[in-house]
Amino acid sequence: MALILPRSYHKISSVEKNHISWIEPELAERQDIRPLRIGILNIMPLGKQYEFNLLHPLGLSPLQIEPIWIRLKSHNYKTWDMAHLDKLYVPWDEAMSPDPLDGLIITGAPVEHLPFEEVTYWKELVQLIEEARINCASTLGLCWAGFALAYLAGVQKEVFSKKLFGVYPMRSLVPAHSIMGTQDDNFLCPQSRHAGLPDAQMEDAQRRGLLNLLAYGEKVGYTIFETTDQRQLMHLGHPEYNVARILTEMERDKARGDVPPPENFSSLTPDTSWRSHRNLLFQQWLWFCYQQVSLGY
Repeated sequence: MALILPRSYHKISSVEKNHISWIEPELAERQDIRPLRIGILNIMPLGKQYEFNLLHPLGLSPLQIEPIWIRLKSHNYKTWDMAHLDKLYVPWDEAMSPDPLDGLIITGAPVEHLPFEEVTYWKELVQLIEEARINCASTLGLCWAGFALAYLAGVQKEVFSKKLFGVYPMRSLVPAHSIMGTQDDNFLCPQSRHAGLPDAQMEDAQRRGLLNLLAYGEKVGYTIFETTDQRQLMHLGHPEYNVARILTEMERDKARGDVPPPENFSSLTPDTSWRSHRNLLFQQWLWFCYQQVSLGY
């Protein structure tokens, strides 16, 4: 199958270079196959440049995927190309019309140091998350979005004194899980964050039936977990990152002078050691959404 993209999309050359199948909306309509409509709430800085980090693993799916790019009304997209934002991104209510999204991805955001209620778009985001939990098969929250979903489930983040940055080992905790069951027992994943979730709080949340803990790392803690109804999947890392994104963050942090170089990652030999984890995570999450939609969830 393929991604459904307009020919004018700015990353078409990258899509084709990476051997990702794509078709124009007009051809998709003629094929008479209902694609999975996956909403992407992109609140990353320099969001236009970040988009391909998500399109790449989504485009490897055997399912037909229609990405729906979503914007927040209360967010100031100050580092963005505004013409691109206006052309491609739609408000939440438009994304959910005439039919609900099948799945939703919420990206990270550089606001880990702020209390959630002080984030300018927090109220709008919470309303969106609540609607998605009712109307979408699953919501996948990455990095800060994972913290936000955990907070709504009752677990408060802990702000670090220095940034956690690098590629770290983790282990899968539930081998037979519907999404994590295809992962290796041990795998690697990039982390780029200024906060974490205390192990004791996470274990208590699992005992109280609020969360299922799915993956753990000695340096990164419980990084992948879900709500017990499986409507929300949280990943505090950045499995979607490519090498270029990490190198860009390295240069930015170096210019600021306040963050050490990433651990377990070399700019001289920048291997993508987490590619299998990334691909399997997104493929299994999409398949989970497809199954839930097929069952009428």
